[in-house]
Amino acid sequence: MSLDPAPALEIDPLIDDPATRIVVCCGSGGVGKTTTAAALGLRAAERGRKAVVLTIDPARRLAQSMGIDALDNTPRRVPGTEGDGELHAMMLDMKRTFDEIVEAHAEPARARAILENPFYQSLSAGFAGTQEYMAMEKLGQLRAGEEWDLIVVDTPPSRSALDFLDAPKNLGSFLDGKFLRVLMAPAKAGGRAGMKFLNAGMSLMTGTLGKLLGGQFLSDVQTFVAAMDTMFGGFRARADATYQLLQAPGTSFLVVAAPERDALREAAYFVRRLAEDGMPLAGLVLNRVHGGGPEGLTAERALSAAENLEDLGIVDQPAGKAGLRNPRDTTGGALNSPEGPADSPVTSEYPDLAPKAADPAGARNADASPAAAGGTPPEAPLPEAATLAAGLLRLHAERARRRDREARTRDRFTALHPEVPVVEVPALAGDVHDLTGLRTVAQRLAGED
Repeated sequence: MSLDPAPALEIDPLIDDPATRIVVCCGSGGVGKTTTAAALGLRAAERGRKAVVLTIDPARRLAQSMGIDALDNTPRRVPGTEGDGELHAMMLDMKRTFDEIVEAHAEPARARAILENPFYQSLSAGFAGTQEYMAMEKLGQLRAGEEWDLIVVDTPPSRSALDFLDAPKNLGSFLDGKFLRVLMAPAKAGGRAGMKFLNAGMSLMTGTLGKLLGGQFLSDVQTFVAAMDTMFGGFRARADATYQLLQAPGTSFLVVAAPERDALREAAYFVRRLAEDGMPLAGLVLNRVHGGGPEGLTAERALSAAENLEDLGIVDQPAGKAGLRNPRDTTGGALNSPEGPADSPVTSEYPDLAPKAADPAGARNADASPAAAGGTPPEAPLPEAATLAAGLLRLHAERARRRDREARTRDRFTALHPEVPVVEVPALAGDVHDLTGLRTVAQRLAGED
């Protein structure tokens, strides 16, 4: 059964469109998301746009490939780009972004109290969901500035689409949630005559929490909540605004995957979730696709030919070798037919196995050979060229099988999601470590060989 090919994903029209302001690259970890995002930004810049790449990847390889010593929370111009546009890059500093939010939305004294609070320092440095939330906060800041023609976002390597899409809401809900509000209730109710009973109950509850969590920890949380009280609504509002920004016209999602079963299963989940949430999906980038060489030479034929070369019991040998057949030409005819004249010269594809010119010493030595004595002749070594050819045939067979396996995996995805445009990016021989490598990836993304 043949499947209709998936529609082609055209990258250049996407990044050239002035209406496209945000491209979000998402997918599971280890599929080349960061490199894809950087290549898209470079392609857009060299086609005339002022682009910024926001990466969440802590690896320094991307900074090095862009000729920058290090990336931080501030966009930095990438030198060496061609064309009329500009490429800038930055790497999210999760804690610094959180600090900037506090400094921007609290008066100096309150901001200082928040920033010095131990609970806040733990929260801003590694609370579950904080990285995803801060990535979206930074995206909102970049988009609100109207400085960039195109923002390319490399999302965190989340295990699931839910982590990326739900983390902004979850963190906003936590900071604006009932648990923290309950912790604030004693402070808010203090001094009110009608709240004595409530205060007693709250004191009992906070005393129990203090035993469970530790008195100092609970005190830090309450101090943090008191300082952040006026900012809670802002977190929720910005989370909602960012979510709406992701759904708005001008935003496009690219799902990046490798042609492997687990990666494409995760990609299929992303596609379904984006559709459920009304997120605009541009298509699938199928990264690191391997070719298999000549289409006509299947893996089975290559392996058969390699075995034929490696097994001297199968490869036909010159007449006179007991138990071995004669070599054949490519049409199947015998090169050294038993019916041929006994004294005819032997033509062999293995010159070192061809009989030598007759001489008296050779005739005398032939009588002393194991074959003449009724024994088994020694096995001749496989010629170097044949060994090399057999190795290349086996390598081809391995690549052909991988190509076929990747094609089957891709076809399963396109059968489930025939509406999703796909672009296949051939695998490079090595890692990307400079702008030339990124440019090559960008060209392959655009369909240029």
